[in-house]
Amino acid sequence: MARDEELKNRWKSLVVKLSSQFADGDVLELDAIIYLVGVQELGQYHRKYKKDDKLDLMHIAICRLLEPYGYYEFDFFDEEGWPHYKVKEELPTLKAGEQAVLMKQAIVEYFLEKEFIQ
Repeated sequence: MARDEELKNRWKSLVVKLSSQFADGDVLELDAIIYLVGVQELGQYHRKYKKDDKLDLMHIAICRLLEPYGYYEFDFFDEEGWPHYKVKEELPTLKAGEQAVLMKQAIVEYFLEKEFIQ
């Protein structure tokens, strides 16, 4: 199977699984899945998050997701348990579609690593 086709199939499978588990079957968008990764990485599941916290959670997720690609490196946890990353390499300028593909690929790899999907 071609790599693009494999990514497309895994992404579709992941969206279905996450949507049924976290959105009562409504289809989760890319941003919502990035947010879920942020919550997973923070590990503080049962608290209410303010709007600024939600943006910070998405930032955590993006850093964690792009860490294996060499763009970020984990630095430390602060006193509230929030992970902090440092930039190792600036992200290349990508078109919106290319950004989405990179994030979908990173998310699929993340959930494969967590053994949430196969």
